[in-house]
Amino acid sequence: MTALRKPQVSLTSKAAPFAIRAERAADVAMREALLDACFGENRHGRTCQRLRDGRAPAAGLALSAVREGKLVGTVRLWHVSAGGRAALVLGPLAVDPACRELGIGAALMHQALAAARARGHAAVILLGDAPYYARFGFSGEKTGELSLPGPFERDRLLALEFTAGALDGASGMVVATGAILPKRRAVRALQAHAA
Repeated sequence: MTALRKPQVSLTSKAAPFAIRAERAADVAMREALLDACFGENRHGRTCQRLRDGRAPAAGLALSAVREGKLVGTVRLWHVSAGGRAALVLGPLAVDPACRELGIGAALMHQALAAARARGHAAVILLGDAPYYARFGFSGEKTGELSLPGPFERDRLLALEFTAGALDGASGMVVATGAILPKRRAVRALQAHAA
């Protein structure tokens, strides 16, 4: 699943096409470095990280953007229960600051959401900037009664339904339900984050 994307800006020597493909094991170190650069090393203490710790991303829903052989973007989706309703949580979405004007973030979002829909998922939840994510169909309309396992700003808890009514009446805590990583991999991942 590789899609070549041409940026929506005039091409210069700095603007080159990028490819979006399934995340590979070889991407892990570059992905972690990119996430640290975008969100800081304290990102492991953020509220949504609690939904990802020790869990595997949803099958087929971890994507990488690559430009000139370098990982320049990443997005992953994770299985959760949103007040008893099956859903996915999206995040983190990150793009190399040097490539932010190339449309990589939007391309990652479109491809991740299309893949989630194609796999039969009913809804996606995220914690993010409402003005940015509104263009992908996200809103706070169905999240008013949902909570996260830690502090968060209510107006940043957003959702998108692929199936109408998937989050109707959803209330309570959003909790992780994805596959638990084998202890050995989870410990290595935590050690890599601490290093």
